[in-house]
Amino acid sequence: MIELRNIYKSYFVNGFRNHVLNNISIVFPDNVNIGILGLNGAGKSTLLRLIAGVELPDEGSIHRTGRISWPIGFSGGFNGSLSGEENCRFVARIYHEDVDRIIGFAQEFAEIGRHFFQPVRTYSSGMKARLAFGLSMAIDFNVYLIDEITAVGDNVFRNKCAKVFDERREHTSIIMVSHNLGTIAKFCDKAAILTRGSMQIFDSVDEAAKIYEAL
Repeated sequence: MIELRNIYKSYFVNGFRNHVLNNISIVFPDNVNIGILGLNGAGKSTLLRLIAGVELPDEGSIHRTGRISWPIGFSGGFNGSLSGEENCRFVARIYHEDVDRIIGFAQEFAEIGRHFFQPVRTYSSGMKARLAFGLSMAIDFNVYLIDEITAVGDNVFRNKCAKVFDERREHTSIIMVSHNLGTIAKFCDKAAILTRGSMQIFDSVDEAAKIYEAL
């Protein structure tokens, strides 16, 4: 279970404070796939980073049980001076996983060829996202945080991502942010709408879709 209690988050932009999340309290139950809809700039990616612990809220608290992934598609945790292989090795050791298995899975899944052994700072954003996805899928998490990753790569790679999602959903849950209703409907059981710093969760994706389309 993941519970957000009275979460506030803001950033300074051009000398002014931009309030992204305003007093959000919500519970994400176990074994339920939840999609978070929101227009560009609504704070969806910020919310995922807070859930993952990549960033801290200005106020409020986040309570987590189980093993939660970093935001898949978010490559800020990579050390740019290290190669993809070295980054995978480092993460495997942090999570006490079999190093060779993690490296082998991530390398095969990312499909970035010889770049896997080159510094991550030389990667394109798409290559980083592929590696981040492959590395995330190599580790068994109770909850996977998904940040628009299904839009990365060509049709073959996207289909491979979808297949892995289907396999993971049998024994884990996902929290996915997107502004695409089709993506949320495909992977999620319920949906929430994030707008103007507030969030509301609905019992079905269809119910949320009707309100979201009006935005």
